[in-house]
Amino acid sequence: MINIDALNYAYFRKEVLQDVHLHIEQNERCALVGRNGAGKSTLIKLLLGLLPIKQGTISLGGISNKKQDWKKNVAYLPEKFQLYPHLTGMENMRFFASLADKKPDTEEMERILHSVSLYEARHDSIGTYSKGMLQRLGLALILYYDTDIIILDEPTSGLDPIGREEILQIISALKDKTILMASHHLSEIKQICTHVAFLEDGTLTKYTVDEFINEHMKEGQN
Repeated sequence: MINIDALNYAYFRKEVLQDVHLHIEQNERCALVGRNGAGKSTLIKLLLGLLPIKQGTISLGGISNKKQDWKKNVAYLPEKFQLYPHLTGMENMRFFASLADKKPDTEEMERILHSVSLYEARHDSIGTYSKGMLQRLGLALILYYDTDIIILDEPTSGLDPIGREEILQIISALKDKTILMASHHLSEIKQICTHVAFLEDGTLTKYTVDEFINEHMKEGQN
């Protein structure tokens, strides 16, 4: 579903990614892991076509990301995203749903808002929402788009333990989705993911979660 081959990228002659290969199969859930500055954000931007590919290839759902058709296969939730605080939760859903290639479906939106525990607050201005509620609304939009591939950038960043667990439960409940999730929390990687893509010194290695823990993590680390 996600295929990266022989990808290289440099900022001002500084190599950030060096001959990166990554193949994520259908329904795998892969954590993207690396120290700050390892190149995780760069890799995600290259995947989404936000940075130009100069060397290497990327395909998403079998379609090169140099073509526009790949977008129908992919939904992306950045670490920081912009909603409209003067609108309600449902109004935000309607607006962003209108950007998709299908007619907004109120019944489906309400079903999804139920699934992320926002149905009762759907007519409240999101200016009154907590950070956890805003993050769940972002996930609701991703679920509404109903794509085969989901890319998440630190989806629990800045959340308290309760809010974090709510987000993880929603992601855990997803079925038949291929997920790439940038994260630095081992506990949530163990809860959510089947594999780990580890970026270090510009190169990437893919492991099962157990392989990664056994090779890289010392006892007691989180």
